[in-house]
Amino acid sequence: MIKLKVGDSAPQFSVKDQDGNVISLKDFKGKKVVLFFYPKASTPGCTAEACNLRDNWEQFQEKGYQILGVSADTEKKQSNFKNKYELPFPLLADEEKEVIEAYGVWGPKKFMGKEYDGIHRTTFVIDENGLIEEIITKVKTKDHAAQIL
Repeated sequence: MIKLKVGDSAPQFSVKDQDGNVISLKDFKGKKVVLFFYPKASTPGCTAEACNLRDNWEQFQEKGYQILGVSADTEKKQSNFKNKYELPFPLLADEEKEVIEAYGVWGPKKFMGKEYDGIHRTTFVIDENGLIEEIITKVKTKDHAAQIL
């Protein structure tokens, strides 16, 4: 699981977003990035989290943050999710789990007594120099913006 610590360099990545555009962490050099990992597009918790970030978008903009969502969903699922909820930030379709594994958020989970491997809902706040400023592992889906800001 997460081996990264506050102060570490954020792992670099290049992966396609919901529209097939390649998004790289290096594109955001000099900017603060909120990189939030969520288990599955359009599920209740993930929708609550993404919409909470959307509803506080202006505050993030004022403070100079870029937001990127990441899950292992396909580009089409990410596109549908983004369009349905009018999300103003890119959603990365990390089907190969390159970014997910680089950030250590893939691993065993339990749900209703069953164990399985999946994405652990985690947010990384990355500073202008590409260093991890904060790691949020206990995400409050309905109030996530407040945890970050």
